[in-house]
Amino acid sequence: MTGTLAPTQPLTAADRCDRCGAQAYVRVLLNSGGELLFCAHHMRKHDDSLRKIASDIQDETDKLTKSDKNAEER
Repeated sequence: MTGTLAPTQPLTAADRCDRCGAQAYVRVLLNSGGELLFCAHHMRKHDDSLRKIASDIQDETDKLTKSDKNAEER
């Protein structure tokens, strides 16, 4: 085993936060092999605890500011 993580797919609107059901912008791959999905709010709330048990974190919260910027430009 190399320790290299398998590439993850981009999150979509169908991916929902495991805590509240809002759109997920963060995927947390756990050391135990599972994964959790979170909205930006719940990731910020639990960030420190999740980093202790995560093997990788796929953070796509930059999509939130990009879409806000695009709306302002219209």
